[in-house]
Amino acid sequence: MVDRRNVLKNAIWGGLGAAAAPPGRLMAQTAFASKQALVPVIATADRMFRLTVCLRPFRVAGPRMEIQPIADKTILHHYGHGGSGWSLSWGSAMEAIPMVMQTGVREIAVVGAGAIGLTTAITAQRMGLKVTIYAKERFPDVRSARATGTWSPHSRIAMNGAVNDAFAVRWERMTRRTFAMHQSFLGLSGDPVEWVDRYTLSDTPFVKKPKTLIAMPGGGTDTFVDYDDSVKDLVPQNADVPSGRHPFDAAFVRCTATMRFNVADLAHQLENDFLVAGGRFVPMALESPADFSRIREKVIINCTGYGARALMRDESVIPVRGQIAWLLPQPDVNYGVGYNGVSVLARRDGILVQAQGADESFGFNNPDEEPDLAAARASIDVIAAVFKPRAMAVG
Repeated sequence: MVDRRNVLKNAIWGGLGAAAAPPGRLMAQTAFASKQALVPVIATADRMFRLTVCLRPFRVAGPRMEIQPIADKTILHHYGHGGSGWSLSWGSAMEAIPMVMQTGVREIAVVGAGAIGLTTAITAQRMGLKVTIYAKERFPDVRSARATGTWSPHSRIAMNGAVNDAFAVRWERMTRRTFAMHQSFLGLSGDPVEWVDRYTLSDTPFVKKPKTLIAMPGGGTDTFVDYDDSVKDLVPQNADVPSGRHPFDAAFVRCTATMRFNVADLAHQLENDFLVAGGRFVPMALESPADFSRIREKVIINCTGYGARALMRDESVIPVRGQIAWLLPQPDVNYGVGYNGVSVLARRDGILVQAQGADESFGFNNPDEEPDLAAARASIDVIAAVFKPRAMAVG
């Protein structure tokens, strides 16, 4: 019998070149081995300097990637990546660009300057195209700037009842290609991409939770896809951390390594890469599909993310609300924590505290972009409660 999964993985990695070979089983067998001292997060509301809200652009059937003629233009729609925009960006662009290459044009436009827009534009440049980005906003004003920056390639990316095996294959291809590309940013000035430890805490023994039934806007229920098993070779497995080897007031602690995007540095790097390769930005606000006619290029890639809901009147784009409380950076804190429905990720530009709720329905179909100060303070209090009074050595 042919192992179809290994055949797929070998084909994907072979296409990316030998230098991009997957860490595979060596990584998957890595146990908890951290030896540094863990400095506790100073989780107090008076250290909060910023509060942001982002609406993730979720689509039941996954990202929209199709060509539509509009206003004498050829439009390739490329949006709707849910909570996986950064994590699927490069691989998704590698799926999209060949579709416009078939038109034979050498100059294209990209609308949108977020994670998907920038990586799509740079991918097009690397395939020999001349690219102009048209956007109302650029970093740090785009929604992608408000992402947590955690590697999460299947976070709210599709519903089980709306996709098939072909989508799962495409998703894995996008995931592996994006993972490989992000590794090329390791070690660069500003640390746009890094590996950090992430600790999951619990007051009870760890068990795999059943999938949450999500109430759909049109009626009925469904569950989010979970493709973890198909790419589990990319990251280390969870390892239990014994008591006394962590600074947390929790009965059960697990640790793994995760990829972190320092979004401010990464966005700066991508904008520079785009400009150095001859790209240019043109400020422009589009209010309706007719506005595509204002763009000079004949072929346009629409990377407007959640903005596509209003621009295209596309109600298949469902908002998933997320709020981040930004605490002052602590240079000695360089890890993530998850506990009781709250997630913390220390980045270079701040310590991000985000309420994630008890299950996956949290924030689903909630278009409210107004910050909730009381909820932010409650999330900070949850994290404050799990740290012991002083840092404890690990190892």
